[in-house]
Amino acid sequence: MTEHASHKRNDQLTIREMPRTERPRERLKNLGAHSLSAAELLAILIGSGNRNRSALHLGQDVLAASHGSLRRLAGQPVATLTSVSGIGAARAIAIHAALELGRRLAAESHEEGTPLRSPRDVYAVFAVRLEDLPVEEFHVAILDAQHRLERDVMVTRGILNSSLVHPREVFREAIAERAAAIVLVHNHPSGDPTPSADDRLVTDQLVAAGRLLDIPVHDHIIIGRGRYVSFAEKGFL
Repeated sequence: MTEHASHKRNDQLTIREMPRTERPRERLKNLGAHSLSAAELLAILIGSGNRNRSALHLGQDVLAASHGSLRRLAGQPVATLTSVSGIGAARAIAIHAALELGRRLAAESHEEGTPLRSPRDVYAVFAVRLEDLPVEEFHVAILDAQHRLERDVMVTRGILNSSLVHPREVFREAIAERAAAIVLVHNHPSGDPTPSADDRLVTDQLVAAGRLLDIPVHDHIIIGRGRYVSFAEKGFL
């Protein structure tokens, strides 16, 4: 057996057996987080392996369980992640927390004050935080007279229906902020943004309330996976 063959392949080594410069933490410190693979970043979050699998191998297992997709991983509940051998509740929670931080970082690129002049603008701001959620969230985008986003208010989290989304809750913050207009935004966890009967009913109620309060509802955007439906574009308002 050659000397090369007598050594473990690099992908079979534990992290401690790797050359120090090849270990994920050292690589991040020396080269920056952007230089690491997703499995290496997950290995840092996982921290340590077990008797059978290194942290790096566990990171690879977590990715494999999500078919290599961080987006799919972020959309799974914690309980699904703990089904991966070697990933307990604490590690699963840490991974989800890190993914949520990444989502929020991406959302900060569209800060308050961003002009929302079209449905595409609204989608660009809200899709990053809503399109992969496992439950529905209903948001109100409060706009000033220049169509700039003053505040993003989450009204409900869960199943959307007319009993949960009350005009009082939707317009309370808009009145306090002296909003010029609002845009309604919510997601469909199924990925299909086609409006439901409840979506249409909720929208009709809120548009009518907005007329009475002199705070127009400019649009209702339903966000799916990689696409959206605009009530204004469809002529539903």
